Amino acid sequence: MAQGFGLRTFTAIGIVAVAAIAVFLLGHDVQATLVTLVGGVAAVLAAAGTSEVATDPDQPRAAPKASLSDLGPDVGDVLEAIVEPILIVAEGRVMQANGAARALLGGHIVGQNVRLAIRHPAAAERLVGPLEPGAVEPIDLVGLGTLDQRWQMRVAQSRGVGGAGSQRIVHLIDQTGNYAAERMRVDFVANASHELRTPLASILGYIETLSEEAGEDAGLRARFLKIMDDEARRMQRLVEDLISLSRIEAEKYRLPDRAVDLAELIAEVRAEITKGKVMLDLEEAVPAVAGDRVQLSQMLHNLIGNAIKYGRADAAVTVRLWQDIGGMVRLSVADQGDGIPAEHIPRLTERFYRVDPGRSRAGGGTGLGLAIVKHIVERHRGRLDIASVIGTGTTVSIILPAHGDLKPK
Repeated sequence: MAQGFGLRTFTAIGIVAVAAIAVFLLGHDVQATLVTLVGGVAAVLAAAGTSEVATDPDQPRAAPKASLSDLGPDVGDVLEAIVEPILIVAEGRVMQANGAARALLGGHIVGQNVRLAIRHPAAAERLVGPLEPGAVEPIDLVGLGTLDQRWQMRVAQSRGVGGAGSQRIVHLIDQTGNYAAERMRVDFVANASHELRTPLASILGYIETLSEEAGEDAGLRARFLKIMDDEARRMQRLVEDLISLSRIEAEKYRLPDRAVDLAELIAEVRAEITKGKVMLDLEEAVPAVAGDRVQLSQMLHNLIGNAIKYGRADAAVTVRLWQDIGGMVRLSVADQGDGIPAEHIPRLTERFYRVDPGRSRAGGGTGLGLAIVKHIVERHRGRLDIASVIGTGTTVSIILPAHGDLKPK
């Protein structure tokens, strides 16, 4: 009883009893005394019950009624809001899967054995076997979705969602982009090494030959020196292109802000090119573009040089410049060559990609020309398109914003 009501309650009851005795001694009225005693004790007990519920830490408290505003979002809504595939697994079966997971693995996976939903030998043990406490290393998966996709799977233990028992949360992270970037980096290093090694080996071989008796023949010596000079210059062009590409990539997010008159620049580039026939079709009053003059000049040299190299010897290369109805500045360089098969066009701007490697190297190409053009156009927030018809020729089109229209993103 003492634990139920506390010391304050008994003290209050004692005060009520003293008051009742005082009423009896003053009036000798038994009825009034009883009313005072009973009423006082009842009031004290009622107050004590309310007070003890509110203040006694040992008493269980009734849970407050939750309003709709106090309730959290449904777990399913949370999962659907996540853009990466998420699965909730309990007792070896997929209990919930968000839209991204269903799109990747199929809508039938809910309720299915998780090892059937994610068919991968490396994933099986992690999905149903015991999980070690602490951080668990992710698992790389190949073959989910399409063959060229790469996924990283992370599994975490959960005490249960929505009152369920022990569960696992499976998180799939798309690593395809990172894998592709790493593959490009490896390919780039391998290709650059090969492109440098070939002329270097040739130069060293001719030097060794000239150091022997072949160096005494003036005609042979002159021919060998010419080959060595060509190979050295090929290496020089490659190194310069690699440096140029690296510089352009480093400046990718630095917007050019100087006004460049493309018509004037095209005329300058044409005067610098000594080989081939170049025809100009330049519209009047084309506005200047916001650009880097050096890079735009390099872009024009690469485009016109490629068109001359791969066009017919007796045919002209046509360079057009105009402003479209949307206010964008358009440039096109068209040759009259053999054309390029459609399957090669998407890869033409890749580093070191060549439709005809032998012809490209014989013409002094480094395999980086269109890759450099692509990066220059991207830095200028423009667009590059390549169209080709077999037996007719190839046209490279570029769209650039006029000066004043280029805004930082």
